[in-house]
Order: sequence, then C-alpha cells, then structure tokens
Amino acid sequence: MLWDLAGEARMLLTLPAALTMQVAHPAVGAGVDEYSVFRTDPWGRAVRSLESVQLWVYGGADAAREGRRLRRLHRVIQGVDAHGRGYHALAPANYAWVHATGFPVYRHAQRYLGRRPYTGAEERRLYAEWLQVGRILGLRDRDMPQTLEEFWPYYRRVLYEELERTVVVDELIAPGAEVPPPDRGPRYVRAPLRLLWPVLRPAFTRFRRFVTIGFMPPDAREAIGLPWTRRQERRLVRLSRVARAVVPRLPERLRYLPIAYEARRRYGQERLRRTRG
Repeated sequence: MLWDLAGEARMLLTLPAALTMQVAHPAVGAGVDEYSVFRTDPWGRAVRSLESVQLWVYGGADAAREGRRLRRLHRVIQGVDAHGRGYHALAPANYAWVHATGFPVYRHAQRYLGRRPYTGAEERRLYAEWLQVGRILGLRDRDMPQTLEEFWPYYRRVLYEELERTVVVDELIAPGAEVPPPDRGPRYVRAPLRLLWPVLRPAFTRFRRFVTIGFMPPDAREAIGLPWTRRQERRLVRLSRVARAVVPRLPERLRYLPIAYEARRRYGQERLRRTRG
C-alpha cells in the first residue's frame, strides 16, 4: 500500500499535518525549535525531509542507510523542553511518536483524497507496513504498538496527556509567517517567484495553515487546540475532490515524486523482463 501511497503527489498535502502533530509533543517541539533550520532554510529542509521519506519506502538498500544516517544525525539532539524536562531525540517515546504520526494522517487523508475510506483489513495492512518502515528507521518492536488494537489507546494517550500547542506549532500555522521565497527548482521559476513573493507569501501561508489543520485527524486538532469550522470543512472537501479527480489522470512521471517514480519505473521494467523471459 505504501508503494502506491507514499510517493504520490496528493500526499504532499498531508505532510504539514504530520509534522505539526510531531512538534506538538513538547520534547520533539523543543528539539526542532533548538536544532532545526526550518526558519532559516525552510525549502531546503522540506526537500531533504521529503527525499528521506521517499527513501524509506522506495530506496531498497538505501532505505537502511538512510535510517542509520537519521539516527546518527539525531544523536546530538538533546536539551531541556519548555517545562524544564530533559529530552533526547532518540529516546524511544519521542522517536516513536515522530514515526507514529504518519499512520493516522494517512488514514484520515484517505477519507478526502481517496475514492473511499480504508476497510478494516486495509488499515491493518497499512499499519503493518508502517511498522516495517519504523524498523528501517531503527525502532524496535517494543518501541511501537504492534497491533492496531494496541495503537489507538497509545495514540489517544499521547494526544490527551502529552501534546500541546507549542511555540513551533504556532509558527507552522501562522498565517503571516515570514517564509522566504522558494530557492529550489529551475531558475526561470525561481526568478519570477522571488519578484512576486511579497504578494504570493500571504496566500501561501494561509493555504499551508488550511491544509495543516484540515488534514490533521479531528482528535489531534482538538488535543492541540486548533480551530476548524464547517466552512473550512466544505472548502477542504472541494479541494480534495479536485485533487482526487486530477492527480490520478496525470502521467506517472508527474503523479509520483522523482524517487518514487524512478523506483516504480525500474520495478515495472523488471516485471516486464521476467514476464517475457
């Protein structure tokens, strides 16, 4: 399921929701606040994070190397959170929560971006695959609930006992955030964007806030204290309807992100060779 899901363009809409749920954990939020470059290099950080996620699913042998690289990177991330409690990025509870957020966000987004909600069997399969990705990242079986029946009590406990509206959450959803113009992509795209950015930036930050809160599961919104109205819900349904109609009709090279597309292309060629052989 992740092979079809994780690299598809529609999933770009869901990533801000997962990230915001992660930094609503005081320890994770403190680590991002102190160590991340999301303020000074937001576009570079987004590209690196997206490529990392793609490698987990589509990277083959590179997936394990990426998992080891991430653990090395996080060894030095430690300090004291806003409540005066010590934290370490690789503490199992913190590291597991960062990974755990992906599953409920995928599940919730399917209700909007997919043709129908997942069945119970599909949810179990997706969760099993997400656990497998966690092992690539270095999570041990005892660090994450191993069944869906165990996951939901764990998830609700973290939501209502640990999450809060941290400083980083507020920065990520601020409609007037000072986001610099995009510095990635072809020059002929970057140059006009830089010129138009004073006009485009407010619309971008409002849209980012909208999809961040909209694609976040309602119980997570409630736990963090993020507002959501019926009018916004109707707008999200309309946006999702357009994405659901347009993206599946795109050529695969446009429908999937580069790492995912290349992996799927190689796999298709290999299947074709085996069939002909």
